[in-house]
Amino acid sequence: MQLTKDNLSKLDFKKSDMLPAIIQDASTGQILMQGFMDEAAIAMTFEKGLVTFYSRSKQRLWTKGETSENYLELVEAHTDCDYDSILVLATPKGPTCHLGTTSCFGDAKPDLAFLATLENVIFERKDADPASSYTASLFAKDLSRSCQKVGEEGVEVALAAMKNDKEELLNESADLLYHLTVLLQRCELNLKDVINTLEQRHK
Repeated sequence: MQLTKDNLSKLDFKKSDMLPAIIQDASTGQILMQGFMDEAAIAMTFEKGLVTFYSRSKQRLWTKGETSENYLELVEAHTDCDYDSILVLATPKGPTCHLGTTSCFGDAKPDLAFLATLENVIFERKDADPASSYTASLFAKDLSRSCQKVGEEGVEVALAAMKNDKEELLNESADLLYHLTVLLQRCELNLKDVINTLEQRHK
């Protein structure tokens, strides 16, 4: 069940004063950390829009990033079927782990997580100096150039498959995905929009 400010009372704090809360990157699906929330912590998370825990070591409410400024911005939250654990989807503003890594669980992440990372990298580089960034140079040119690149790479993918050259097929597919992501951003769309379309067709 998705949690909102209006249904937090559904959470079952009868078994324990604190519920485990798993924090997941809303874009990549990577699990970032796990903490504990009491009733006040989950309420403050929704009030501030920043993930807040009850710190067992500090014995108080603790908003992630209050010292480092590596906040976790709330996107949405859910509870399980027993209402006694919490899944929080968030946008990390910097490394989550105190060791300076993205996740407290090391490199464990979904296979397709890098596609979201790629989207972020493209977004960050689009306004860079076109002379030093290939991505920026694409955004600096007419939209037709990005359309042309997607067409060219699509043909290269098909040719590589016809030749049964798997290495070339992988390389050309990577080029196609990159240029398609650029084109989508130039059209104010993203890969999530494409996935949503696929999901609607599946239904």
